[in-house]
Amino acid sequence: MSSRTQGRTQIQASAKVGISERSGRRIDGAGTRVTERKERHWRTRKDPFAEVWDSDIVPLLEQQPRLDATTLFEDLQERYPQRFGNGKKRTFQRRVKAWKALHGPDKE
Repeated sequence: MSSRTQGRTQIQASAKVGISERSGRRIDGAGTRVTERKERHWRTRKDPFAEVWDSDIVPLLEQQPRLDATTLFEDLQERYPQRFGNGKKRTFQRRVKAWKALHGPDKE
């Protein structure tokens, strides 16, 4: 940004800093730094596991909190064929990890 205020072009300023011209344009046009942006508090997509989470997953996690998210996901795929594709696996793993952090057993 200081190179841009000194009158250098976008290409020159980006080259001096060692980033691509495209990144320079993105940074220049954003107005705020990436670290200063506020986090979203809303969901951008509907939760694909909302219908089965409380009825199927939480009871299993409460009974056996050491179950792996991959095992639970494979069980879901068997119970509900064609409903949960492999593309949802990482989302499910994040959801299980968050649940375990809040409700799971304490770490030793």
